[in-house]
Amino acid sequence: MKIEDFDFHGKEFNFGSLARVMENNGFIHEGQWDYERVTFDYKMLDKSDEATYFLRVQAVTIKGEIPKEDATVKLLTPFFGRHYYPHGIEYDEDFPDKVINKCKQKIESVYNELVETDQA
Repeated sequence: MKIEDFDFHGKEFNFGSLARVMENNGFIHEGQWDYERVTFDYKMLDKSDEATYFLRVQAVTIKGEIPKEDATVKLLTPFFGRHYYPHGIEYDEDFPDKVINKCKQKIESVYNELVETDQA
């Protein structure tokens, strides 16, 4: 499911700043071997039904290479899905409101911090 409530898609940021903001908000970047794209994951566990959800924020390089601090990246629309072992993540299904709200809150926090960082 895409999260389109914020003016996220297409925003450009310095990779170093983006990485710090994402880490501050609990996202992980697992050192992927890609110099042009990056994915940050936020893992959520729902103990009521033993479900695992992943909120993902991706970006593409428009100048430089990831993971260099001074690379410029463009954000893509955030999305989330439910993990089904061993098949992977399903993005197109009905999700509990509490998961949708948690994802929106997390993206709002990231977005606000990125805007503050960019204006500093």
